[in-house]
Amino acid sequence: MKKAVADKSVSQPGSASTKPAAAQNDRTHPVVSYPFRQPVDSSDLEELYKLIARLEGEKDKYARPITVMDRKTHYSMERNTAFLDFRKNTIARHSDILDAWCVDTCQMWYTGLGLAFEKGGANDVYWLIPGDFNYGTAVGKEVLSRLHDLPETCLELQQDLCIGEIETDHNNSKQLIDTYGTFGLLYNGFPTEAQEIRQYTERLRSEFFAVRHGFLAEVLRHRWYAYEQTVVMLLQAVFSNKQISRFFVGNISDLPQGRDSLASAMQQVERTERVLKALWRERHEAKAGWAEQYRILETQSEQVRRTALLILQKILTQ
Repeated sequence: MKKAVADKSVSQPGSASTKPAAAQNDRTHPVVSYPFRQPVDSSDLEELYKLIARLEGEKDKYARPITVMDRKTHYSMERNTAFLDFRKNTIARHSDILDAWCVDTCQMWYTGLGLAFEKGGANDVYWLIPGDFNYGTAVGKEVLSRLHDLPETCLELQQDLCIGEIETDHNNSKQLIDTYGTFGLLYNGFPTEAQEIRQYTERLRSEFFAVRHGFLAEVLRHRWYAYEQTVVMLLQAVFSNKQISRFFVGNISDLPQGRDSLASAMQQVERTERVLKALWRERHEAKAGWAEQYRILETQSEQVRRTALLILQKILTQ
C-alpha cells in the first residue's frame, strides 16, 4: 500500500507553492447531493449555493456543477412556492439539476458522479458535496470557504481518493457508530484492509470526498451499494493499491438534534453489516471452501453487531 499524504486541514490549507501544479486543462466536477427532506429553514442551503455560484463562475477550474435531486423531494414540495422559486432561481441558475428516483443517498451519488464522469476527462476530479449540513452557521460558512481544498488535494497531490473528516468528540453518535459498529464489522470481514484504512481515516462513512477520474472509472464499473458506499470505495482503493488521503472538514453536522436516534444508529450498523457481508461473498465465492468460511464470519459478525447495538443503546438512551 502506498503511503498516504499528510492530513490537510481547512484551518491550515496547504500552500500552492509547495504542491505540484495541476495541468491547466484538469477540472473539478462538483456534484451536490440535495437533501431528501427540504429543511424548514433554508439558510444552510442558501449558503451552500453561494459556494456553488462561485464555482459555476470559475469555468477554467470547475465544470458546471450538478445537483442531484430525488423525485420524492420534488413531489413532496411541488406546491411550495418558496421551494419552487429556490429551485428555479438559485439551484437551476448555478447548476444542472439531475432529477432521479433514488433508493437512498448513495444512489444519488452514483447517479450524479456517473453523469459527471461521462462529461469528464482523464485527469479530472469529482467532488461530492452533501447538501444537508449546517452550512449556515459561523463554522459552516468557514468550512464552505475552504472546502475547495478537498478536490485540490486530489488534483495537485495526485491522490486517487481524498476523504473529508468532520470533527467529532468521543460521544458523538457518528463516532460511536463507526467505533463500535463499522470498524468492528470491517475488522471481522476484512482485517488487513481495515488496518490499512485506519491509517488514513477514522471517518470511513464520510459523505465528503473527492475522487480522480481513473479510480472513479473502476468504482463505477463495480457493483454500487445503496448504503455505505464510502466504506466500499475505501476497500476498493486498498484492494487496488490506490493513493488515499484525508482532509479535515471541521465541526459541522447534519444532525438537527445533535445526535442520531437509537433507531437510526441501529439501522446504520445493520446495513453496514449487510453491505460488508455481500462484498465478502462477492470476493470469495469463486474460492473453494468459501461457504464454510462465510458461516464462521457470519457468526462472528452477528456477535459484533449485537455488541455494538447494546453499547449504542446504553449510550444513546442516557
